[in-house]
Formats: sequence, structure tokens, C-alpha cells
Amino acid sequence: MTATTTTEKLAPAWSVIIYMTSIHLIALLAFLPSNFSWGAVGITAFLYWLTACIGVTLGYHRLVSHRSFETPKWLEYFLVFCGTLACEGGPISWVGLHRIHHKYSDHEGDPHDSNKGFWWSHMGWMFVKNPANNDVPKYTKDIQNDPFYVFCEKYFIPIQVVLGLLLFWWGGWSFVVWGIFLRLVLVFHVTWFVNSATHKFGYKSHESNDHSRNCWWVALLTFGEGWHNNHHAFQYSARHGLQWWEIDLTWMTIKLLAFFGLAKNIKLAPVKN
Repeated sequence: MTATTTTEKLAPAWSVIIYMTSIHLIALLAFLPSNFSWGAVGITAFLYWLTACIGVTLGYHRLVSHRSFETPKWLEYFLVFCGTLACEGGPISWVGLHRIHHKYSDHEGDPHDSNKGFWWSHMGWMFVKNPANNDVPKYTKDIQNDPFYVFCEKYFIPIQVVLGLLLFWWGGWSFVVWGIFLRLVLVFHVTWFVNSATHKFGYKSHESNDHSRNCWWVALLTFGEGWHNNHHAFQYSARHGLQWWEIDLTWMTIKLLAFFGLAKNIKLAPVKN
């Protein structure tokens, strides 16, 4: 059993608190009329898709965390790099904590156990020195020595800074405020809803020994991750939306990759379409 994640007696993680608070406060500048432009909206929408769908959902989650399909190594690295742009920590930490979550989902040892409340599972678990962080190396032996993963783990913030400089060169401060800060806030909370909302709202299709739910609006925001009960029941499956009405855009992306020969050994749940 991993170390406890009881909220009492855990010291505040001030670096994370300051980091998250700063990003949220700067994102408010997007509401100033002087920082608005349709170009900034467009670049934000594109980077949101590239970060949340291609990076986090397709790369960090379905490919690396669960190995539900395989890609050429160069494509895996590209997807991981896109996930790094989410600035939710490096890929090694993200994958390790996610694997720990699945091992102990909604039980003692789950880093964001939903039994501790919506706030805790949504973001509170990151604002303390969570003991689960110490167990990440045990769950990431397949990637922790890969030089590319190590680079992204160490330099995910400088990578974001470089992106910000490119956006400033291209479109000025409005592109930076919208394309970096507002986009990060959107990606943060949409990703966190998978930890919080889908363990509270929605319906259960399968027994999963936790509180995971299928939540349509989270699925819409996260390109298919909201079919969370399906995912917890069949963690290895590349497809999360198992019924025809459970739209899963990430699964469609995987099928597109397979069409071009870029995805193989795709694992699927034993459920009839």
C-alpha cells in the first residue's frame, strides 16, 4: 500500500500554489478589451485542441499511461511533447500519478480520492505535499530513463516560455495572454474535471469498484475522457465511448492514425458496438 493521502498533516506545496495562482490571475487579463482579438481566440482554440486532445488525452493518457495502442517512437515523442504544453507537470510525474490513481481509485492511496470531496479531487490534492509523488518512480520504470521524457520532465516550463515568446512575436501580448495563460486555465480545469466531476456526476455502465461515472459534458470538453466509468472498467481500452451515443473524438483520432498505419496493436474492451 502506498503512503496515505489523508488531507490532515500534509504541508502546503507553496511552489504549486504560487504557480497555479499566478497563471489564473494573469489569465484574467484576457477579459480586457485591449487584449481581445479573433486571432487570439483562434490560436487559443487550436492550442487547446493540440494540448488537451492530442497531448494529454491521446498522448499522456491513452498511449503512455495505459499503452492502449502503439505508435512509432517519433510520433509518441511528438504526442508527449504536446502533452508537455499543458504545463501540468512533466510526463513522468503525470503518468506515474495517473497509474497510482487507477491502482487505488477512490480508496486510500489514491492521490485525488473523490471520497475527500469535490475540491480535493479537483485541485486541492496538488496544493499539498502529496505522498503519492514519492511513489511515482515505482510506476514509471518504462519511461523514467528515456532521455526525451527526462528532458520534458525537467524543462516543461522553459518549453512553455519559448512558446510564449513565439506567440508574442507573432501576435503580441493578446496572443500570449490568450494562447498561454487563458488556454492553460481552460486545459487545467477541463483535465481536472475528469478527476472530480466524473467521480460524482453521470451514470455507471459497469462495475469498477470506485465512484467513476460516465459524464457527457466532461466527455464533450475532453474529447471523450468523460466516459470515465467505461474507462475504469476497461483501463486498457483505446476506446472510451463504448455505446454509439458516447461520442469519443480521441478514439476517432486513433482510428485515423490506424488508417495511415501510425497506430497498431490497438486494445479494445470486449463490448459490442
